This record gives sequence, C-alpha cells and structure tokens, in this order.
Amino acid sequence: MKRSAIAIVSAWMLSGALYAQEISPELKQTVDEAAQRVLRETGVPSASIGIVKDGVVVYTTAFGKSRLDINADAMPEMPYAIGSISKQFTAACILLLQEDGKLKLDDPVAKWFPELTRAKDITLRNLLTHTSGYSDYAPQDYTIPEWTKPGDPLKLVRTWAGKPLDFEPGTKWQYSNTNFVLAGLIVEKASGMKFAEFRRTRILVPLKMTHVLDLNTDAAQMKVGGYFRNALAPLRKATLEAPGWYFADGDLAMPVEDLLTWDMSVMNQTLLKPESYRELETNFKLKDGSEANYGLGIGVSVRSGHRVVSHTGEVGGFVAANAVFPEDKIAIAVLTNQEASSAASSIQRAIATAMIPGLAKTATVGPEAQAKTVLGGLQQGKIDRTLFTDNANFYFDKDAMDDFQTSLSPLGEIKTVVKSSESLRGGMTFRAFTVTFANGKEVTLTTFTTKDGKLEQFLIEP
Repeated sequence: MKRSAIAIVSAWMLSGALYAQEISPELKQTVDEAAQRVLRETGVPSASIGIVKDGVVVYTTAFGKSRLDINADAMPEMPYAIGSISKQFTAACILLLQEDGKLKLDDPVAKWFPELTRAKDITLRNLLTHTSGYSDYAPQDYTIPEWTKPGDPLKLVRTWAGKPLDFEPGTKWQYSNTNFVLAGLIVEKASGMKFAEFRRTRILVPLKMTHVLDLNTDAAQMKVGGYFRNALAPLRKATLEAPGWYFADGDLAMPVEDLLTWDMSVMNQTLLKPESYRELETNFKLKDGSEANYGLGIGVSVRSGHRVVSHTGEVGGFVAANAVFPEDKIAIAVLTNQEASSAASSIQRAIATAMIPGLAKTATVGPEAQAKTVLGGLQQGKIDRTLFTDNANFYFDKDAMDDFQTSLSPLGEIKTVVKSSESLRGGMTFRAFTVTFANGKEVTLTTFTTKDGKLEQFLIEP
C-alpha cells in the first residue's frame, strides 16, 4: 500500500514548525514499517497514528486513503470515529459530578431510574465497570437493521435495562454498551444539562480539544469514509449508525492529536482531582475477589511491570485503539477506517513493544469444530441457516454469501482453527480464532454465540 503521508505534522495543532521533542529515527522507522505492513496485510484503507513520549506529543502521521471513492489521502488532522474509547469521557463526566457533590459512584440507579430492573441493587460504579448485569444492546461487529434508523437512548435503556439481568450485580464482568447509555442519561438528570453539552463544557473546552465531533449531530462533517468487507472480498462502504445510537457509549470522533490531548490529561492528572483519577484507574474487584481488569470506562492492567490504561473502540466503518502508560509517560493512539479489523491494535502493539521492550503477549488455544464446519460451507457458498440468529441471517445476504465464497474458496482446505480468546458480552460468548488455509493464508474469525447456541456473528478479517 502506498504511504499517503510521510511524517505529516499538522501546523494547525502546533505552536511552531516542529514538536518540542522529535521522534528518534529508529522509532519513526518502526512506526512507518509497522503501519505499512499491517495495512498491506489487512487491506484496511488507512491509519492515523499519534505518539506521546516523555509526556509530550512527538509524532503524528497518517497512511493510506481516507476515502476510496475519490482517492483521498489520509491526514492526521482528520477526525476518525473512536467508538468505545468515548466511554472514559462519560466516566469522567460522572466523576466531575461526584466532585460537584451531585452524585456518588455508589448511588443506586434507582435514584434516577427506579423502574429499571434491580435498580436498587445496581450502582453507578457497576455501570461504569460493566458489572451491572444489564445485557449489551450492541455486541455485533456489523450493522443490524435497527441501527440504520434514528434511535432513542431513553427507549433503548428502558428496553435493555428492563430485561432480566444476565448475572447478579458485581459477580461478573461483561461488556455492555447499555451501561454507558444509562450513565449518560444519569449525567443529564444529575447536571440538568444535555449530556453532550456537559461533556463539551466540562471536558472538551477545558482541555482545548477543539476538533472533536459528536456523531449524533456532526456526522456530516466527517471527511473520512468508513468501510467493511465480507470475508476477504473487496471493501464496501460501511453504514454509520443513525443518530441516537451510541449515545454516551461511542459517539465521539476526533483527530488523533485530540485523543492524545486527552491521554496527556489522564497521564498528568490535569482535569480531575487526584482521588477521581484513582477511581478511574482502580481495577474493580468482583464479589469473589477476582479482578475485572477494568476501571471506570477503561481497561487497566500491568504488562511486564508497566501499568497501562487502555481501550479499543468500534462503530460502523471504524476501529480505534488507545493506550496510556502513565508511569512511562507514553501514549499511543491508532485510528483506522474499517470495521471488524484488528489493524489498529496490531499497529499499536508493534509501537508499544518498540518503545517498551519486553511487553507480554498472551493467548489461549483450542480448536472449534463448529467454526471449521461453517467456514467449509461458506467456501462452497452455503450455510445451515438454522445455526444462525435472525440478525446473522440478515447479514448473510446474497452479497455477503458471494463475497465469502469468492474470497475463501481459492484459499484451499482449512488446516487449523485455533481459538485466541473467549469472553462474555451481551449475554453471549465472544470467541476469536486464527484460521490457517492450505495455501498458508491466515485470517481472523470472530463469533458471538447466544445462550441457546446460535451464532449471532461470524466474521472474517485478514
């Protein structure tokens, strides 16, 4: 893939011609090579990359194409959707209101929404740590019909948080976008302001994050196109969710340097009080004493002795990855414009490993016979539709079936299917696999399986 921007440094973001501290030639080469390799291997159209080192921005750059239809180059000053990275901004809103004395993290949901399921037993802390038991309204990595029509956050919450819980509050960790839509509505009730306005006046303006877009109102200002692919077929234009979806849980878009501005505020604790940052980054303990590896809207972990707070994000056509190593004064943000792709995380890991040698990487193993059977059928242009939910059967329309068959059948026999991860989400089991074919080609398969054993998702990416 052609590189569209060689170390593009955005003059509108800088006080002078160069950053106060320049990137080393060796690190620059690592970034450039990693980005070009991953984009070449995955076919993702573009990546916008930013790095903080020693507490200051040292590099922003972009590779590939922001729009395929007009052959437009990607530029680092272009806003990309950041998806669920938006959740930590919502958590910060709750913490600001706690500092204002208008709520407490351990207040029950019933204080604002007594009609919701087990509202007296579920706290704001449960919402922000994904330990409430409320099911996820949006686990799929593709667009389902409902999301193409304008949504209503209040109706969404009453529907999904009005259902029976997936588990007892505080006993399990299960990712759920429903939690953060509800948290955003509580911000409105506690502050007396619209959620987006509270976030803007209390976070974005003080931090001088001046190029941020709200996808519920500003989607028309997006200059970067989002894409998806069926299996290994050519890219298609993705559908961004209609206004009203991803309210407070994934509604932000911004240039990579604005995201780094947020990262530096977390690293240097410049927006919230020190005790609020401790709350934000504290690893939640479940009732059995095990750790959730999650704070308030942000993942928390230690990698080879280095503390990291991180999150990924996805909305229609976009995937982002963001990591802050507070004690190392390092942050790495990667924004891409293809959904259901691991490119952003792969680029980020390569950069992090170069900057902090020895970072651990773990994976679990184990084949999945059903995945191999379904893949074999797709190579022949057929599937057993009784194995799939209505949403998944909608996804596998004629175009998808044709794309899967034409792109997978030339790869030959399926040699191995190795599971790389498994977790709960939306009351379903998420699994990721690495699949190897006879011609040596490797692809990633991600699935969601419902409680009754049906497949809600079955996606292939390079």
